[in-house]
Amino acid sequence: MTFQNSSRLYAAVSSLLWPAIFCAGLTGSYFAFHSQMHLLWFNVTYFSIVAIIALFERLMPYEETWLDSDGETFNNIAHTLLSKGGVQIAAAIGTSFPMAVATVAQPLLSHKASIWPEQWPMALQVVLGLVIAEFGLYLAHRLAHEYLSLWRFHALHHSVERLWVINTGRFHIIDTLFKIALGQIPLYLLGAPLPVFLWIGAVTAFIGLLTHCNIDVRTGPLDWIFSTPRLHRWHHSKILAEGNTNYGENLVIWDQLLGTYHNPPRPSSTDIGITGKVADSFLAQLVQPFSKKGAKQIIGKKPKEVRDKEELAAAKAAARRKRAEEPLRKSG
Repeated sequence: MTFQNSSRLYAAVSSLLWPAIFCAGLTGSYFAFHSQMHLLWFNVTYFSIVAIIALFERLMPYEETWLDSDGETFNNIAHTLLSKGGVQIAAAIGTSFPMAVATVAQPLLSHKASIWPEQWPMALQVVLGLVIAEFGLYLAHRLAHEYLSLWRFHALHHSVERLWVINTGRFHIIDTLFKIALGQIPLYLLGAPLPVFLWIGAVTAFIGLLTHCNIDVRTGPLDWIFSTPRLHRWHHSKILAEGNTNYGENLVIWDQLLGTYHNPPRPSSTDIGITGKVADSFLAQLVQPFSKKGAKQIIGKKPKEVRDKEELAAAKAAARRKRAEEPLRKSG
C-alpha cells in the first residue's frame, strides 16, 4: 500500500517527514540523556525511529524497485551490529573520559587546560562540535574516495544497489575506525565535555538513518544545510562526477566551502553501486580488502571517465615527448 504521490496529503507528509523524524529522534535522545539509563533509552529511541522509517519506506518509497530483496539483509545487519555498532560502543565508552583520551593523544594536555567554551549554552557547544567533527568526517570520507588504499574498505558501503534503512550501518570496521579517529580526536584535544559527544552521536545516528532511507521526502532548503536523502543518493551514483560529491556526514558546510556540493535540479540518482564486486558473505566481506586479489576484485574496472582522462593524459604526454625529440632529430 502506498500513498498517491499527487495528493495534497502526500505532498504535505513528504515535506514534513524528514524534519519530523529527525526532531522526534532528538526529542527521544533528550529524555534518554536525562535518565539514569541513557544508553538503554537512547537505543529504544533509535530502534523506534528505524521502525518508523521502515514503515514509511513501504508507504511512500522514493524508488519502488528498492523494496525488492537484494539478498544482503543479513550482511547489512551484521555489519551494523558487529562492525560499526561495536566500534561505536567502544567510542561511546571513550567519551566517558574524553580528557583521558586527549591526554594519551596529546601529552601537552595532561594538565587540565582546555580551550573548549564550556560556558556556552549546550546547544551552541553541540553546533560547534558538529562543525569541527564534520571537517574530520568530511576529510576521512573524501580521502576514502580518492585513494584506492582506503577505497577498498569504503567500497563495501557503496556496493549496495538499493538504499534503505537497514544498510545505513554497512561499513567495514577499518572504514569506521578511520572516520571516528578523524571526527572525534579533535574534540578530545579541545576538551569537549561528554554531553557534546553524546549529542553529536545522536545527530549522526538519526541523520545516518534518514540519508539512506528509501522515502520520497522533499527536503528543499534543508539540502543547503544537512546531508539529506536527495544529496546522498547523488553520492552513491555510479557516475564518478556525481559520486565524488556530497561527502558530508551530517552537515554539508564543508562540501559548500570546498567545492564538492552537488544538487542539480532533477531527481537524484537511482543507478547506484560500484564497478567492482565485494564478496557475498559477511566474514568474506571483512577479510576481502586485506588481500591483493580481494582488493583488485573490489576496485574492478576503472570508470570510463577515469580511463578517458588517463588516455588523454597519455596522448598529451606522447605529444610533448614527440615535440621535444624533434630538435634532436633535426640536429642529428
